[in-house]
Amino acid sequence: MFSSPLALVLCFASNVLAVPVENAAAPTVILPYGRFQGVSSGGLTSFLGMPFARPPVGNLRFAPPRPPIQFSGVRQATSFGNACPQQATTLPSFGKRQSLSVSEDCLFVNVVAPTSIPRGKLLPVVFWIYGGGFEDGDTSENQGDTLVNRSIALGEPIVYVSANYRINAFGFLGGKEVKAAGIGNAGLRDQRFAMEWVQQHVIAFGGDPTKVTIWGESAGAISVGLQMVVNDGFTGGLFRGAFMESGSPLFLSDIITSGQEPYDQLVGNTGCSNASDTLACLRSVSADALMAAVNESPNIFSFQSTKLAWMPSVDGVFLTRNAQDLVAQGLYARVPFVTGDCDDEGTIFSLSTLNLTTSDELLDYIHSNYLPNATNADIAAIAQAYPDDVTQGSPFDTGTANAITPEFKRLSAIQGDLIFQGPRRFFLRAASKTQNAWSFLFKRGKVVNAPLGALHGSDLPEFLGTSNTGFLGTDALVNFVNHLNPNAPKQRSTNTTSLLSGINWLQWGSSAGAPPLLTFLDPAPTVTITPDTYRVDAMNLLIKLAREFP
Repeated sequence: MFSSPLALVLCFASNVLAVPVENAAAPTVILPYGRFQGVSSGGLTSFLGMPFARPPVGNLRFAPPRPPIQFSGVRQATSFGNACPQQATTLPSFGKRQSLSVSEDCLFVNVVAPTSIPRGKLLPVVFWIYGGGFEDGDTSENQGDTLVNRSIALGEPIVYVSANYRINAFGFLGGKEVKAAGIGNAGLRDQRFAMEWVQQHVIAFGGDPTKVTIWGESAGAISVGLQMVVNDGFTGGLFRGAFMESGSPLFLSDIITSGQEPYDQLVGNTGCSNASDTLACLRSVSADALMAAVNESPNIFSFQSTKLAWMPSVDGVFLTRNAQDLVAQGLYARVPFVTGDCDDEGTIFSLSTLNLTTSDELLDYIHSNYLPNATNADIAAIAQAYPDDVTQGSPFDTGTANAITPEFKRLSAIQGDLIFQGPRRFFLRAASKTQNAWSFLFKRGKVVNAPLGALHGSDLPEFLGTSNTGFLGTDALVNFVNHLNPNAPKQRSTNTTSLLSGINWLQWGSSAGAPPLLTFLDPAPTVTITPDTYRVDAMNLLIKLAREFP
């Protein structure tokens, strides 16, 4: 095994054994633990469903990932591997695809690359981390082909990598028992382990391990932000850039404070209450029984909304301190990054609380659900910062429209700012002083997506390249992966036109009084530059209280 990515790059010219066969219908790659056969079609070569870790079953359930098992022969890598066990959602319209194959044996990695990579040339790599509220999601939801195809068209080809990570209780079990075992945040550790796999093996697929950008949306973007503060920001060379959609380093609770109640409930619902070692008992029950117990816990569309039962926490080993405290102390990865939000992040997460119809009910909910240790004066300050006026709520800039209930738009504004907008701005204020940073705001869909507006996740097609809206977001991502700058390069090697060529997207820190946001507007592909100055005092209050009472 090579000791560093640089050594891998230097050896690439002579390491022809592990390079996929160019233009072959069934390319093969040889890794130290086995041989995989992928598929080439339409100018892309894909290797899908390759294990990057040992199956996390039996005594390895909840444990940090281990190296994959060696095998002989050739293993097919032509379809996505199993998704990790998925928590059921309360809202049926947001359920998972019926055809999804699910198993605890789910730690698989995928690589999609241009078929024609000149020998000796290595391409920049984007590493995708999916969202799903740390409760569901898998790599097959974003196959990566549209992004790689667009990068080829721009003459800026990249290699796309994605990897499954454990979610819900399988990946984010909390409680004193977990802390004592030193195994907290297994899902984040899966992500990190897959990044290490990239460093060791992506060169075999034509990727440059020294030029990796980690990219995620929602829980995936929060994961990117948390990976930036792991080890007090020391990356170990795992990535050189970060791209976050709707997620930032988030305020975190201690693994016991936030995790003990869900742990105890899980123990009770699996029949493990009388066991002398409840953690060992949880490892011994069947996956189906454990999943049934997980589904008894609240999900992101339950009444408690974004106060999740299963999510990252301060475990004392992998995450040693509250992420926002690390940001405040300057202990984060000093790499260029792009971060942005949708305008109406909170609307979709306020659909489960439509029974809150008065101001008192809403404020009691904020107090009990999010800030139980805050004072009455603190809650009164929130009430003043977010007045009981539907015209000031989210979806923003829609007047009296979309008021499903008298408090829906108000709660949507608070939840969107507390979980998404506020943490993004908090991170930018610190990190824009130490490294290059850009930010965006997605405001499309106010009418077509009513009553949810520019809702959480509505920007994904823009960046995935799956919407026919001019590829502005896709091009920004491709540019960033190649050059650590989302702006269009002055010269390209192809004649493909990019609408970004006429836009000067300045860094967020270029203006102290009016930090610029690349703002996506209707009708597509309209964009403009707007100042990041909305609801400043209100967000400052929420972040202050969230940090004081995590």
